[in-house]
Amino acid sequence: MLVLLILFYFLAPILVLFLCHRFKSLEKIGAVVVAYALGLILANTGLIPAGGAAVQNLIISVTIPLAIPLMLFSTNLKEVSKLARKSFFSLMIGIASVTMMITAGYFIFREAIPEAWKVGGLLVGVYTGGTPNLAALKMILDVDESLYLVTHSADLLVGVFYLMFLVSLGQKVFAKVLRPSISETSAQAEQTNDTSDHYAELLKKVNIPPLLKALLAAILVVGASVAVSLLVPESMQMAIIMLLITTLSLTLSITPKINATPRTFEFGMYFVLVFSIVVASMANVQILMTAALEVILYVAWVVFGSLVVQVILSKLFKIDTDTVIITSTALICSPPFVPVVAGALKNRQLIVPGLTIGIIGFALGNYLGFIMAQLLKMIGN
Repeated sequence: MLVLLILFYFLAPILVLFLCHRFKSLEKIGAVVVAYALGLILANTGLIPAGGAAVQNLIISVTIPLAIPLMLFSTNLKEVSKLARKSFFSLMIGIASVTMMITAGYFIFREAIPEAWKVGGLLVGVYTGGTPNLAALKMILDVDESLYLVTHSADLLVGVFYLMFLVSLGQKVFAKVLRPSISETSAQAEQTNDTSDHYAELLKKVNIPPLLKALLAAILVVGASVAVSLLVPESMQMAIIMLLITTLSLTLSITPKINATPRTFEFGMYFVLVFSIVVASMANVQILMTAALEVILYVAWVVFGSLVVQVILSKLFKIDTDTVIITSTALICSPPFVPVVAGALKNRQLIVPGLTIGIIGFALGNYLGFIMAQLLKMIGN
């Protein structure tokens, strides 16, 4: 039964990706949401055998440490360094807005939410980076599975309404306050992002050998990080491991062979989906329902409050409407939504800077989330 459970965890994401590719309605919902739903169903069927908890903990401890290097190997640090001055200022404003609202929200909701300082750290991670950062910070901060799932579920729920606002009314509303958008460059205007499903290419014969080499490099990164962590107190080891993995992965992304390996990002997302199903299958649904409202309010406060602060600061720094919207999309909704929003804005030239902002967010998310959580913990004490 334990072998069957392991096989389910590693094969189910393939089914999830197939269903999302086959049915457009599921594709709109997103693979991560479908994975969580599948995990929750498993959690309430009574099919998890005795000893399943040990298997779940082992898979959780392996998947995200492997996912982060694979996703960061494709980072183009040279392109990041070329980010336009306007976009860079917009990124800094966006991060500052998120951290301000998370800090303010902590004082409002800390009595109602258990371990609110951990939730604050999670929110910094997901609203500067994305789900991989959220998952990594769960491990760094030792967040309870139910609290993690509540936080991520709240993020997904609020994120739907946020994205709808950005693509429907955002441009019209902000144009009344911010300056009109200005084109970046003609070269950027011609660049687009291929949003087609690339996951099937993971199984192509030509891609398997380089992806296996990338996986080996990821394993070496994790191994080296674990080895170094043995030099510090046990209470700090997980934080050191995850932060070292991030740093070493970005360093290796400079290597042309590793950086050019096809589909490493998608390979990393496969491990994120495995993690998502496992975590959801461990969730205590009763705790999930009890704690949900306060966390949803905290998340809504951060998401919509940070947008208001971002618009005010962008007005002072003379950032245009579309740049503000695309920056917020890259941070709050994550990079995959950048082409969608850019298309809705009829400003495809923002795809490249938007994706670059998102990549920087992925790289910074673990550091910022850890630092924020520790600061909130100190403030709370």
